[in-house]
Amino acid sequence: MPELPDVETFRRTLDHHGLGRPVRRTTVSAPDLLADISPQSLGRLLKNHPLAETRRHGKVLFAAREGRDGWLVLHFGMSGSLVMIEGRDAPPEHAGLVIAFDLGGFAYVSPRRLGMIGWTQSPEAFVASRGLGPDALAVDRERFVPDLRGHRGAIKCWLMDQARLAGIGNVYSDEILFHAGIHPKRAGNTLDEPEAKRVYEAMRRVLEEAVTARADPARLPDGYLLPRREKGGRCPRCGEALATARACGRTAWYCPRCQAPDEVSR
Repeated sequence: MPELPDVETFRRTLDHHGLGRPVRRTTVSAPDLLADISPQSLGRLLKNHPLAETRRHGKVLFAAREGRDGWLVLHFGMSGSLVMIEGRDAPPEHAGLVIAFDLGGFAYVSPRRLGMIGWTQSPEAFVASRGLGPDALAVDRERFVPDLRGHRGAIKCWLMDQARLAGIGNVYSDEILFHAGIHPKRAGNTLDEPEAKRVYEAMRRVLEEAVTARADPARLPDGYLLPRREKGGRCPRCGEALATARACGRTAWYCPRCQAPDEVSR
């Protein structure tokens, strides 16, 4: 699933290649992805208007129409992506939405059709309507630490709860906890303050590094779990075979030597 680093990469790509270019045509091939708007209405809202600004909150990308009197909303679901279209190239496979400029454009690609395309008056209104928590790269430590330490369940589940913290999913929660040296099923309320601060600092460092790497595991520095997060994978720090555990319905990968399993949630 695209997480914060992926969506920030999409945002920067659209920022660089898509702003200031009037929209000439909008093609919706997957109307089931639209939320509370018809293909015709979306087309009318965008036609002949340049996109003026992009923003991101958690896993959601926003693109403002000129005048900033309305914003396109893109959530990428389980397997979605944003792909720029060069010149007169054909749209990529599984393009649920294509926004065309005079030349080129971009496509919202969703092979599994589990994302969402919508419209909102402002990012703030959308975030409030969906009950999203603060963005993981915008939340300050003074809010993060007491919220985490007040959670009685597994820390991995807290990190992935979009109502508490927006942007982190299954993959980057594992990476963050590996760098913090915390077991994924450790209860948040068993962490002391230095441990909770360590999780916060690991979150900032991992997400910023992943954004710099354009969310490409091959570009991450040595010492990251993500490229080894598979059967037969070994800890990049100590060489121990990686282990798995179930937390909130997802599979967590961790190093049993570097991430002590004591005081885990049951």
